[in-house]
Amino acid sequence: MESSAKLFIEQILPESELLALSSEADRRMVAGFGIERRRREALMWRYILRRELGADIEISYNEVGAPQITNRTEYIGISHSNDHVAVIISHNRCAVDIERLDRNFEGVTARYLHPEEQALSSDERLSATIWSAKETLYKFSGKRGLDFMHEIRVLEVDFENGILVGQIEEMQPIRMQFEFHSGNIVVYIA
Repeated sequence: MESSAKLFIEQILPESELLALSSEADRRMVAGFGIERRRREALMWRYILRRELGADIEISYNEVGAPQITNRTEYIGISHSNDHVAVIISHNRCAVDIERLDRNFEGVTARYLHPEEQALSSDERLSATIWSAKETLYKFSGKRGLDFMHEIRVLEVDFENGILVGQIEEMQPIRMQFEFHSGNIVVYIA
């Protein structure tokens, strides 16, 4: 990972702990969430951002609904999967996705896994890796409605070194990194 980027992969804390660690504004923000899991996810990534960048950061959402910091120059990327959250903070545009490795991707592979991508590796983690890479590229694009089969492609997968190369539409190829953590795959662009 580039030295200007920091990646945090952390287990989501219990709600009572997160409420004690959170600002009043963050507690108010999640109060309307009816599902505890959603409250915990939102409080956890906000807690990480405030812990790392300071309590005074201002968080808003851009036109496609992605969180952003409005009073600092850092870019952020956020993702969560069951009991973990992944947060990336960088001075460059960035994105991150975290997925459970034991998630069943069979029902959706026909919509995102191109035959050329399927031929990239025989590793049993390929489906999760390609899905997470495409989610990361989608977030990085800042566009809504991209087709995961045809407009977002993974060109290379290197399981040994944790490197992926992907492409959004006809743009230049984009290098991504990935790692496995506590039963999850985390793919990021730093």
